[in-house]
Amino acid sequence: MNLPEHETVLIEPVADKPKGALFDGDSGSLPLDARRALCQLLAGPSLDAGRHGPLWTALLRQETALRSRLCELFLELVIDREGGVAFTRQFDTGELDTPTLLRSSPLTFIDSVLLLHLRQQLAEAEARGQRAVVEEAALVDALSVYEKSVSTDRAGFAKRVAGAIGKMKDNHVLDKLRGSEDRYEVSPALKLLFSAEDVQALAQAYRELRESDQGEETADGE
Repeated sequence: MNLPEHETVLIEPVADKPKGALFDGDSGSLPLDARRALCQLLAGPSLDAGRHGPLWTALLRQETALRSRLCELFLELVIDREGGVAFTRQFDTGELDTPTLLRSSPLTFIDSVLLLHLRQQLAEAEARGQRAVVEEAALVDALSVYEKSVSTDRAGFAKRVAGAIGKMKDNHVLDKLRGSEDRYEVSPALKLLFSAEDVQALAQAYRELRESDQGEETADGE
């Protein structure tokens, strides 16, 4: 069929898939394993060599590119190469008004005490060149000294302790050891979250609180 000369049919060329594209419409440039590492960092709470071996390798290989992607979201990439763990945190942007992407939940007193105890266990284990492994029953015993500070209801206190330990499991601060029902490894990420100065300051504050409670018990018994 002949078309009139004034009519023109435009045929859009079929665009080739961009180099490095993983699917139709993909305009990204990172390889698949690096994108997966980025997703794990954003999903949180951490990416570590033990649980995410291939992603850890990809993270180190594409570190510069991943840092750039995260900076565009006002997030900082924190890496502990020796401990084999990485996570993201909000950048301190000063007075610049920026959105907050990372979700956070407030810590109860028992949560804070448990984190401090786990951080101390991690430091002691690393000084011995060992992994930090704890038992759930031992954690309950360690927190029992703060019972009077939290509640006079023993059942209620036990429930709060169980909740705090459960929160650490959910956020992979505590990872169950294979073949064990009540033994866990403490995540090396705690070393990055709590500095030695933080540990010392918190330990002193909680020590004073515990001694205050013990002093009240002595006075009541007189």
